[in-house]
Amino acid sequence: MKAKATLKQIAKELNVSVSTVSKALNDSPEISEQTKTKIKEYAKLKNYKPNVIGLNLKNRKTKTIGVIIPDILNSFFAKVFSGIEKVADERGYNVIMCISNESLEKEAHTLEMLSNGTIDGFILSVSEEAQKQNSYDHFKEIINDGTPIVMFDRIAEGIDCDKVIVDDFDSALDSTQRLIDLGCKNIALLSSVDNLSVGKLRFEGYLKALEKNNIPVNNNLIIRTDSEDDLKIQMETVFANNTIDGIFALEENDSVAALRMGLKKGYKIPEELCIIGFADGILASRRLSPSLTTVSQHGIEIGEEAAKLLIKRLEDVSEEEPPYETKIIKTVLKERETTARV
Repeated sequence: MKAKATLKQIAKELNVSVSTVSKALNDSPEISEQTKTKIKEYAKLKNYKPNVIGLNLKNRKTKTIGVIIPDILNSFFAKVFSGIEKVADERGYNVIMCISNESLEKEAHTLEMLSNGTIDGFILSVSEEAQKQNSYDHFKEIINDGTPIVMFDRIAEGIDCDKVIVDDFDSALDSTQRLIDLGCKNIALLSSVDNLSVGKLRFEGYLKALEKNNIPVNNNLIIRTDSEDDLKIQMETVFANNTIDGIFALEENDSVAALRMGLKKGYKIPEELCIIGFADGILASRRLSPSLTTVSQHGIEIGEEAAKLLIKRLEDVSEEEPPYETKIIKTVLKERETTARV
């Protein structure tokens, strides 16, 4: 059986735009008869078959966006979804949310299931398993078939699509620098997201801050794992065998675990131990005692920007596909009691 061609493949072979191919296959009066004939004959030769919603992506009228998030219990993703839904509602789009549960297989299946015409485009954050295995072919296939994707937070560097990220490296550098400015010299780094792109960037920011301040890296103070349970076990060892006066935690649950461990070990916070963590949730910030100083990722704003990028691409009517954009959202360090040294 011959493999089915895609609009992009036909456009590339004939050196025309995807829009021109779509219009020709739809008998648009904007395209000359000669060009229509050439494109139709080539499409037939290459076994091109339209999807159930029609030939022209730009003319799809499902007005529905598919959102795939890795973890429904993570407050950051909940905030992002809230931002997506706000913009989508304002622009007359519906939203379908699916959860990958960090599974590559489920992520790929959801993309395939919804891209048959159920939705017009996707907004997603890459699953942990996909990043761990560096497996991104399922994204390429969807994009090549003409369905746009906007990635946020966790992204796949090698995939050409619109993206919305936060300044993970810079915010980690600034957070570590804040701990140094407070007088911390033995700063532990706690990460249960080491296999994710965001975890790696935040770790690099931490190292850069130490380097800038001529503080030697102490590997005994660094925990890099992809398991929250493993993190907690290693934390016991780090606290038992080292002097610590600062902690930089790279994820919300890491931040909560760090604070609880510090209190359990009898540290006076922030007099003896300062803590900063990446967190967007209420639990990890205001409702803990002492309240936690956090790097706020502006989840709602990320969602809004992602939705705007996707809708902009869906509603673009130009002949040539516009270049992909990467929006960078600046984080904010929200100082609370875990760094409130007088």
